[in-house]
Amino acid sequence: MRILYTPVLIVPSLAPADRARILEAAGPGADLVEAKDPARQRAEIVDADVLFGRVSPEIFALQRRLRYYHSIGAGVDAILSPELVESDVILASEKGEVGIHLAEHAFALLLGLTRGVHTALRTPDYSLREPIRREQRELYELTMGIVGLGGTGRAVARRALGFGMRVLAVDIEDVAAEPGIAAVWKPDRLHELLGLSDVVVIALPLTKATHHLFTRDLFRRMRPTAILINVTRGAIVYGDDLLAALEAGLLGGAGLDVTDPEPLPPDHPLWTHPRVIVTPHTAGGSPRRAGRVVATFCENLRRLRAGQPLLALIDKRKGY
Repeated sequence: MRILYTPVLIVPSLAPADRARILEAAGPGADLVEAKDPARQRAEIVDADVLFGRVSPEIFALQRRLRYYHSIGAGVDAILSPELVESDVILASEKGEVGIHLAEHAFALLLGLTRGVHTALRTPDYSLREPIRREQRELYELTMGIVGLGGTGRAVARRALGFGMRVLAVDIEDVAAEPGIAAVWKPDRLHELLGLSDVVVIALPLTKATHHLFTRDLFRRMRPTAILINVTRGAIVYGDDLLAALEAGLLGGAGLDVTDPEPLPPDHPLWTHPRVIVTPHTAGGSPRRAGRVVATFCENLRRLRAGQPLLALIDKRKGY
């Protein structure tokens, strides 16, 4: 088995112990090749059986015998070329493994807004004490609507329940409600969920169906005091409409780790909007993330050899 590893930000290098684990999982005679620059990737992918990392669609098209592509990263919208979708290559990712830190970041944004932390940090002035206190809110007994109840959505829900919130969710798939979640509806009830929610958290993958899903029409369905949180993909929200909705008083605030456009220009008004917190796509950071992805990759190599179903599989036609 010939494995091609392409370093990315999340796993920029493999420690000797990780290399040993991967080769052991791949079995006798396995070979692990590292290719960082595109020229080397073009040369190595031709004979690779397994790809661990990410390559451009152009480079992927050069593969001849690839069986399994483990994409480092939860979302696969950037790599789903027609060649990959139509191929027999098995695709897996960090699907289901990023929920912990994305959910924690979602609550960092939410609490920053509800407790006025963003205002205090932007303008360090003790005289703001009373104005901040007048705007503060408790999460207890508020309703959170989660759009997308996959791994990230479920992690968000568990934390919301810990704060004493009521949780509603919509998902396109048939997913069971975890204990404590009040209801899980199909997307045809999204408008209802928005109208009932004090906080709306986007936990969706980016697909053709979800691209610019949140436009003025959906913002008009939300409560004027509601807070929107997005930690997955910026293009799910139409950025111009979000800014217009905030200015028109259609929603109360937004916590954004991802934006439309991305990166957000330095002079964009969302950076300094008084009811918005923006972080520069940092929710994916965790010192434990690389270890998790290597562990899943090793388990999948063992399963691949044994002819067993792999973990964290992506439905290439659905895009998640």
